[in-house]
Amino acid sequence: MAISRWIAAILVLCAAGWAASGAIAGDATLDCLSQDNDKRISGCSELIETPGLPPEQMSLAFSMRALAYSLKGKLEKAISDYDEAIQLRPDFPQALNNRAWTYYKLGRLSQGTDDVERALQLAPDNSAALDTRAHIRQVQGDATGALADYESAMRHGGPSAVQAYQCGLRSEGLYFGALDGRYSSDVERALRQCVGNKYCDPLPADDDCRPSVS
Repeated sequence: MAISRWIAAILVLCAAGWAASGAIAGDATLDCLSQDNDKRISGCSELIETPGLPPEQMSLAFSMRALAYSLKGKLEKAISDYDEAIQLRPDFPQALNNRAWTYYKLGRLSQGTDDVERALQLAPDNSAALDTRAHIRQVQGDATGALADYESAMRHGGPSAVQAYQCGLRSEGLYFGALDGRYSSDVERALRQCVGNKYCDPLPADDDCRPSVS
């Protein structure tokens, strides 16, 4: 999945977490919430090294730094930080899902499945987690399960999620309609074709479809 398409959700969660706990929005916090990965790593690292940082804020900082490492392709570093985040907060569905996605990218499907199932137990309507499980099921050859999860991801993710799949399916040469956020019969037909091929990814690369998909 183009994981940064769901980055806003975890950014909002982090901002809400720090605000609710009364944290002061200093430079390190702002950098940790930045969409610039290098700034995010620097800011989150400074927060992690802050004496007395509450465990929930520490977990958020580890999770955000892990996400930055993942987006830079440093997957093992990302896993290490997600481990820390989840140890501090075992009921953190976004961190569990993102670690599941990182395991998926590393080909460690069994560990990814364990994490994403835990994430979905905590947040059954999480569209990103549904997408992660769909990708894992697709690679494992479970086309029926993958299709069901992709459809659930679109249902809970709304038009922007549908647009992302439309874009990815267009990139795969399977869909030629508008990027209008509607789950039409043409989108369904293309998605059914895609899930039967473990090498087909119904989500685009991050730089594809801009500015068509926000």
